[in-house]
Amino acid sequence: MIVETNAPLQPHNTFGIVARARNMVRVRGAEDVHALLAHPELGAEPKFVLGGGSNIVLTGDVKAVVLKVEVAGRRVLEDGPKATIVEFGAGENWHEAVTWTMEQGLGGLENLALIPGTVGASPVQNIGAYGIELQDRFESLDAIDLVTGREFTLDATQCAFGYRDSVFKHSPARGSDFGLAGRALILRVRMRLPKPWKPVLGYIDLQRKMAETGVQAPTARQIYDWVCAIRSAKLPDPRVIGNAGSFFKNPTVTPEQCQDIIGREPNIVHYPMPDGSVKLAAGWLIDACGWKGKSVGQAGVYEKQALVLVNRGGATGGEVVTLARAIQTSVYERFGIRLEPEPVVV
Repeated sequence: MIVETNAPLQPHNTFGIVARARNMVRVRGAEDVHALLAHPELGAEPKFVLGGGSNIVLTGDVKAVVLKVEVAGRRVLEDGPKATIVEFGAGENWHEAVTWTMEQGLGGLENLALIPGTVGASPVQNIGAYGIELQDRFESLDAIDLVTGREFTLDATQCAFGYRDSVFKHSPARGSDFGLAGRALILRVRMRLPKPWKPVLGYIDLQRKMAETGVQAPTARQIYDWVCAIRSAKLPDPRVIGNAGSFFKNPTVTPEQCQDIIGREPNIVHYPMPDGSVKLAAGWLIDACGWKGKSVGQAGVYEKQALVLVNRGGATGGEVVTLARAIQTSVYERFGIRLEPEPVVV
């Protein structure tokens, strides 16, 4: 077990916010967690699991023991007639894992290309893009209890996936075992890539690519390339401009609420959902309130995509939170809709 004291966290959060961890443990396997739990001083301390740092906003130094997940590994676990099961270590970079499946000739994850973060964080957030969510390709995961040290496996039902939600984002309810927030560290994740492969092309950006290229039956690799191009054009590279990707969830409303808003704002971007609700584009709502390109201190709204908040250089977590709250207030006052942030504020 490697323990670093007063460890800098700026390299480990994609917003690039300056902060430090009192103690940071690099977790490369379950044995590191067992060693931590047995430690006479650190074992009883509060713990904070850190993957790629792409979904957090640090507002100060972290007193809890930071568990930096670095579990490696990529392999085809099973290649059956109906699906191929692939397994990744939780510390693997998500986009690199998707790219690896493309190199193996395995389709199924191409719509999720270029999403920042690690594989282990993907089920926590139930990441999604361009018509696919992680739950659509999820098989199972292995995790370890940060209190007892017990290792366990969860399937999709047990993960309780929702829109950008899972059991890992909820604290245990009184009298119930539901909720693993702060309790579990994911070690490995397995994906089910169905056979035969079928493209998912429902999003308008992909339909535009089909029209531009004249390709009406794209391969998985072509969709992967299109998604990478679309995301690169819209979203800043966190290695160049600090950001946490999409900062707010797209809100859902009833059809009646949507019609009311359309009556006032005919151009609002909206998507009917299978359950009868309507999803609104949070980026459009923010842009309509005039926030694109605006800043609070060194935290700003990206000029090319209003859904993304960026670090213009030396931004603090407090500035990011202040900007986010101001945006929430503007959207609520104009549309009566409360935007919910995606990143966790620490």
